[in-house]
Amino acid sequence: MIAFRAFALRRGPRSLLDNIDLTLHAGWKVGVVGRNGCGKSSLFAALRGELDGDAGELELPAGIRMASVAQETPALAEPALDYVLGGDVELAAALGEEAQALEAGDHDAVAHAHLRIEALNGYDGRARAGRLLHGLGFAPDTHEQPVAEFSGGWRVRLNLARALMAPSELLLLDEPTNHLDLDAVLWLEAWLRRYPGTLLVISHDREFLDGVVSHVLHLHAGTARLYSGNYSVFERQRAEQLRQQQIAHEKEQAERAHLQSFVDRFRAKASKARQAQSRVKRLEKLAGTEAVRAERPFHFRFPDSGRLPTSMLGLDRADLGYAADEDAGAVRILRDVTLRLEAGDRLGLLGVNGAGKSTLVKTLVGELALLSGERSAHKDLRIGYFAQHTVESLRAGASPLEHLAERAPDVTQQVLRDWLGQWQFAGDRAFEPVDGFSGGERARLALALIAWDRPNLLLLDEPTNHLDLDMREALVDALEDYQGALVLVSHDRHLLGLVCDRFWRVGDGSVQAFDGDLDDYARWLRSRDEGSVKDAPSAAQPSAKDRRRAAAQQRERMRPLTREVQRVEKRMQAITGELAALETRLADPALYTEQPGEAAALGRQQGALRAEHDTLETQWLELHEQIEALSGEDA
Repeated sequence: MIAFRAFALRRGPRSLLDNIDLTLHAGWKVGVVGRNGCGKSSLFAALRGELDGDAGELELPAGIRMASVAQETPALAEPALDYVLGGDVELAAALGEEAQALEAGDHDAVAHAHLRIEALNGYDGRARAGRLLHGLGFAPDTHEQPVAEFSGGWRVRLNLARALMAPSELLLLDEPTNHLDLDAVLWLEAWLRRYPGTLLVISHDREFLDGVVSHVLHLHAGTARLYSGNYSVFERQRAEQLRQQQIAHEKEQAERAHLQSFVDRFRAKASKARQAQSRVKRLEKLAGTEAVRAERPFHFRFPDSGRLPTSMLGLDRADLGYAADEDAGAVRILRDVTLRLEAGDRLGLLGVNGAGKSTLVKTLVGELALLSGERSAHKDLRIGYFAQHTVESLRAGASPLEHLAERAPDVTQQVLRDWLGQWQFAGDRAFEPVDGFSGGERARLALALIAWDRPNLLLLDEPTNHLDLDMREALVDALEDYQGALVLVSHDRHLLGLVCDRFWRVGDGSVQAFDGDLDDYARWLRSRDEGSVKDAPSAAQPSAKDRRRAAAQQRERMRPLTREVQRVEKRMQAITGELAALETRLADPALYTEQPGEAAALGRQQGALRAEHDTLETQWLELHEQIEALSGEDA
């Protein structure tokens, strides 16, 4: 149990948290949310003992084992697998003692080390480290590669794997999905659901939070309030509170109409495209959150881009990659790519990091020359390009006004300041150098510069990495209203699912249309990882009698599966009802002060029901896969 008693934190003269009273129970998975600068990372630093509270007390269980992700990775010659294994400090030490004893020929010391390794369940340690690396996207041939040879983003993944390797009762994760592709995010989500300890996770990825957390800790204006349920439940509860505080009715109704317009627009297409159905589901999931959306301090839009050419950009039989230099030949990443971007296209790129998504985007922009083939672009094409390096490439020492003036040297300063004010760079902020800006502020400025050019094609490569949840939602709204074409690379499923109509999968050296939505993609990843394959159909044509006999046998095999599906669905429905009742009781703040014992029991009951529901959901999917396999045997 973690308890905050009248706890307060300050940063210089500014109060981050004040008079915080709350308790987090063992086994809870808590999403810590709030705007940038509200104190989330400082709260983690206090839990790690790196910051002292300015008032009150922070109580942690004696001897609790805590794990978190290191912020830096030294340029080590140590192999990646050994570096991750080192996250389990005791096991790494025992394995080191064993190696030293073997080298010295000290049989007693070897025996002692063996006993210690066995007590730590350490003989599968390297296999566990390898599974973590595999899940986070490291190819098998990189496991023995020195840490120093990995780029910054991959070193972040190594630190994450090392933290997951560490035995812990409390796991602190600060933006763990940054630098991960969607495949790795889905794997991490599943891993964290199985984690038996207490989890505190800071994230601006709402679907990741929905898939992992059982509670949400909301930091706002120096306060901290605990909510039971995932992020979507939190938003609905928060919306109700804001309504009770008399949020402006007109704003709420306008936002409701805005959301409904998108639901209505895509509902008509839902019978024709799974992607449209997926978008309708995501939009309807936001029902009841209008007050939260109206409360957001920041809204923006991409201005009308004017002329929209029908055929905007294309590649024909193109090989993509990096041209030859003096020391090496050309590096081909993608081969024989043929595609067309037309007005109104809204495409999401799927695939692991390193598969070629950024290479494809850079080639579409024209930043990378083709190795072969042809790139054709309409004369009226205007591209707005946000790359992963865009935020870092802002000129040091220059202000937002100076950055914008470079793009529009003949425009009056007042017009430029009015534009920057729409992006929350009003007053003196327009004149401040970007050096002191946060990552989110830099990303916001980069988007403001892109929008100024009125592009009719947006190519966005991981635009949300530095954005908090409010800014991400503002970006979703802006892209929903955007009239031009869009190509998006992101690991944020909420953003991808709401703004993209179609998906391309980039992998295995090619670019192919993916026939399905993000849920289909998650299922495809699972089936691929499980290595499931269907039997090849027989070349011989069975007789009518044989077909009738086979159909009867198939029905017999399917009958118990169908009954089991019905049983599982009935139990899942019952659990959903029980969880709804529990969430209502756990949403009462008085429960935690007046009946803490009952609150803890209800929390454990909630966790057990969620775990049972997850198990049943997996069982339900497996049963349907078996039924589909049987149904396809005679196809």
